[in-house]
Amino acid sequence: MGRIPLEDPGVIYDLGCGSGNVARVLADRWPASSVVGVDNSPEMLAEAAETPSRVMWENGDLADWQPGSPPSILYSNAVIQWVPDHEELIPRLWSMLPAGGCLAVQAPMSWDMPSHNIMRETLSSGGKGGGPIGSAELREAVGNRWVQDPDFYYDLLAPQAAHLDVWTTEYQHVIAGDDAVLEWVTGTGLRPILNGLNDADREIYREEYRQRLNREYPRRPDGVTLYPFRRLFFVAVRR
Repeated sequence: MGRIPLEDPGVIYDLGCGSGNVARVLADRWPASSVVGVDNSPEMLAEAAETPSRVMWENGDLADWQPGSPPSILYSNAVIQWVPDHEELIPRLWSMLPAGGCLAVQAPMSWDMPSHNIMRETLSSGGKGGGPIGSAELREAVGNRWVQDPDFYYDLLAPQAAHLDVWTTEYQHVIAGDDAVLEWVTGTGLRPILNGLNDADREIYREEYRQRLNREYPRRPDGVTLYPFRRLFFVAVRR
């Protein structure tokens, strides 16, 4: 947000706003702008609306969403990893912006991380006798890499960008508690797998994945677990 080079944007859309934390910060950052939080979860939008703010809340799915008013900023924090085909998605969002409009995106780069390699490997070999768990369709679905490397997004945006800033940061998350990494990914990247398994397979998978994760990310002598996590950012202003 701090690297968006716009001083007086008109309409700002927070795409995938969830419970509205970032949308409210955007409203504070640009108090003269109209801010709209967009999410495809009625439950999240209801939770967002419980906190008083001047943000407007809108139901919409990023896969086919269109803005109701011309946007000055399209802001997306940890959402595009759930949407396939970025070769179509990013140019479509980019095309919604007028000259001087900004597309600002953050996404986890988790594909090559040990935790996510183990996630896929456990589906393929974590069952009885080292066999697969769940359906072939599930294994194929979670095998798709939706967030690409930084140069992919640079190449999509650079030809029409007046300003383009692309970078990655690796955070060292310090997590307390038992099975710390498992608990972390259960609410994020692990959800499609757990939702795609029946009760019996889910129990087998979770226990095998837990053991493999704990071997890869051992608890340290001070009781915490270090979990390196890399994220992609880009801020692009349309020419």
